[in-house]
Amino acid sequence: MRIAGEITIGYQGEPGAYSEEALHASFPAATAKAFRTLRHVFHRVADQTIDFALVPVENSQAGSILETYDLLLEYRALVVGEVALQVDHCLLAPPNAERSQLTRVLSHPQALAQCEAFIVRERLEPIPVYDTAGGARQVQQEGRRDQAAIAGHRAAELYELAILAERIQTVQENITRFFLISRRGPRRPRPPRIKRPRYGKKTSVVCAVANEPGALFRLLACFNEHGVNLTKLESRPRRDPPWEYLFYLDLDGGRSDKPVAASYLIDLGDGSALIIDPHRIPERERTEATARGLRIAFTADTHSHADFISGSPELAADGATFLAPTAAHLDVPHHGLRDRDVVPVGP
Repeated sequence: MRIAGEITIGYQGEPGAYSEEALHASFPAATAKAFRTLRHVFHRVADQTIDFALVPVENSQAGSILETYDLLLEYRALVVGEVALQVDHCLLAPPNAERSQLTRVLSHPQALAQCEAFIVRERLEPIPVYDTAGGARQVQQEGRRDQAAIAGHRAAELYELAILAERIQTVQENITRFFLISRRGPRRPRPPRIKRPRYGKKTSVVCAVANEPGALFRLLACFNEHGVNLTKLESRPRRDPPWEYLFYLDLDGGRSDKPVAASYLIDLGDGSALIIDPHRIPERERTEATARGLRIAFTADTHSHADFISGSPELAADGATFLAPTAAHLDVPHHGLRDRDVVPVGP
């Protein structure tokens, strides 16, 4: 039974996972709910079982969490916030175990990769499991003195394991970014306040271009022309048709900021123009497009957070470049770590 006004936030993993640690650090008043897979998390947001979910999107060592990007597009989720967590891996074992006795270590594949140098140095056999906290729970339940887990301090506390080594990741500045996602629709819940400093806004869009010379260049040139900084450009294959790609872009600034809004008007070079969210584009740019006789090839009203499908059949038939905010986090408060200002995040 849910209490009126209570906010539930889901995450992938078990209690003690890094996602849960980031959740409690950023949203201490929310009720956390664990799910086994990322797909479960997205689905429960979509069917309104939970209000929000906190999902990992990128690690400073391992790169993007590709499954998260694919699910963002598949479920048309809205990203309404972003947080970052300094991830410090620990070697956890039963209280009666000694470091010299260990022969194998359990953890999520990404955690094992991030601690590869330590694992090789200690001559341990890496055993992949679905979750860092799940590995810690397995070590506790089996009680083997030759078996350890790689997880965080919170997992050690929850499962009553001894910490035999700390900060064992190969690169010490090991940061994971998380998106706070919500469902679409007029009755979606109001995002909770993030218990972190605010570093401004970011805007993200999902886009695709025609398979022809210069198509991607024309798409990116509009951001350069208006002085908009791109902080990320990621490509992912489209499921249909094969061998074509989608691009995920992160931009500095809110969608209502003039440079960002102006960059949403793109001259495709063939007598057509692309306008994203015409309500946000300054009147001067719209007038200029009309004066030049540019035809609007596609209009997407991001202000209403309407649902758009990448690969519109009408556009595909014309071979037009298009930009659709399908899985976009729009006007998102950025609550991360600036430059090298790395500080551990605790409960």
